[in-house]
Amino acid sequence: MKVLIPGLILLITLSGCYKGKRVDIIVHNADIHVLNDAMDKASAMAIADGEIIEVGPERAILNKYHAPQLLNAEQKDVLPGLHDAHTHIMALAKQRLILDLTATKSYEAMLRKVKKHASNSTSSVVYGRGWDQSLWPESAMPDNRKLNQLFPNTPVALERVDGHTMLVNQAMLSLAQIDTATHVEGGEVITDQQGALTGILMDHAIDLIQPHLPQPSPTEIKEQLMILQRELFALGITNIHEAGLSHRDLNILQEMAQSDQLQLNVYGMLFPSEDNIAFAEEQGYYENGPLSIRSFKIVADGSLGSHGACMIDPYTDTSTHGFLLKSPTEIKRIFGIGKSLDYQVNSHCIGDSTNRLVLKIIDSLMSDQPDHRWRIEHAQIVHPDDFELFNSSNVIPSVQPTHATTDQRWAENRIGKNRLENGGYAYRSLHKQTGMLLFGTDFPVESFNPFATIHSAVQRKNTEDQPSDGFLPAESVSLSTTLKAMTLWAAFGSFQGHKSGSLQKGKDATFIILDQPLNSSSTYVPNYAAQTYIKGERVYNMDL
Repeated sequence: MKVLIPGLILLITLSGCYKGKRVDIIVHNADIHVLNDAMDKASAMAIADGEIIEVGPERAILNKYHAPQLLNAEQKDVLPGLHDAHTHIMALAKQRLILDLTATKSYEAMLRKVKKHASNSTSSVVYGRGWDQSLWPESAMPDNRKLNQLFPNTPVALERVDGHTMLVNQAMLSLAQIDTATHVEGGEVITDQQGALTGILMDHAIDLIQPHLPQPSPTEIKEQLMILQRELFALGITNIHEAGLSHRDLNILQEMAQSDQLQLNVYGMLFPSEDNIAFAEEQGYYENGPLSIRSFKIVADGSLGSHGACMIDPYTDTSTHGFLLKSPTEIKRIFGIGKSLDYQVNSHCIGDSTNRLVLKIIDSLMSDQPDHRWRIEHAQIVHPDDFELFNSSNVIPSVQPTHATTDQRWAENRIGKNRLENGGYAYRSLHKQTGMLLFGTDFPVESFNPFATIHSAVQRKNTEDQPSDGFLPAESVSLSTTLKAMTLWAAFGSFQGHKSGSLQKGKDATFIILDQPLNSSSTYVPNYAAQTYIKGERVYNMDL
């Protein structure tokens, strides 16, 4: 008996140390936002093999499980990894390899920057992107007269921030063989009142310049993507919906996924080129680690800032209506391909005319498939009569709240007060029709800061807290709606709901621990991810 007692004590001691089921990680002492439909909260979470095993009260999880890694969240907010539902990460990676014009505050300042860049460049072509004339004192579209004087022989191409307008000098026009007789379907070569070329090219007219621009190598692009990936993790973004991939860009992402360089979850939308359509026909739904492909992207019109968005009535500050970038026949053709392949189709629609046209086509074509999850990207200006088309067609609006608080400087001048207040940047009205919104940023057009998105959606202000009373405040949405638009609904809208978007049993353990408390107040407060995890693996730590 004396021999057995120490053994029993040891057994009892060991059973106390190793009670419960073994998992890999237990997150505890946390304020966990599950982000399910009920907006449940919890204080602890058990994780094994990169998957959430259970979420619940602190004591229940600690009693039921043990783990070699106990992650004390110190009462901080824990959320599912955030989705940015509309991005151009490939464009931003390339933009960082050329002249960055995003900070220029006047045309003259831009010219000085271009001149300095050219003096240090060995390229035969000067290429930059990011200018926005709405930030300049003159606020009008520039012309190329001064550019021609500075660069009489060197071709120069300067792309606007939205990618829908480009300023080029005469040397570039000559290189691309563009003159006053050049006609482009779905684009425009702008001339002045005397019929002379101004150097402004819009939408598909830019395609004539593309073959003459310097192209970064795949290696250079991958290096930039690796940097961007970490920057996104630092803000808690673990999933992006890449809104338009060329076949070359697709190959780069495939190579990164195959070599485990890609950790960021990328849901790709393919431009409907012949190569990409052939890829979809051969591969069907494609998954390669964090890379997922099952959608096409159509750019149906231009941008509001460039007067290229297609409007039912003319712009208030010009006599133009904008224009479609694809004919209704071509849109229907691509939609038919998408439907036959069971691929989602996501359509860039900014003007009210374009939104009406595309919504009516989808309403007719997809009436036999109510859960198609096709999306309208931007839905920026919608005619009041057309909001119900989002409901009847089961189209998901995918919008960018920071567009509203950026465009508020000039939007009324562009389309007038009545159109702006009755269908402009109308996120609450869209949510009322659909019960769902997806939120993104459209970076690099806007910053990819998700906390700026939250502030814009809820407070209708930019990060400088302008306008002080909020821009069209009646179209604000709640914080809970905003969070769902960046997690739960964004996952649904990218066919990722089975594994992301909420912190529920069976889903990937992809989550963030915020540095500062999660809230929305009238004053913008910066926030960051203290830690970011993807499938149970820490990919970012603020302290390291």
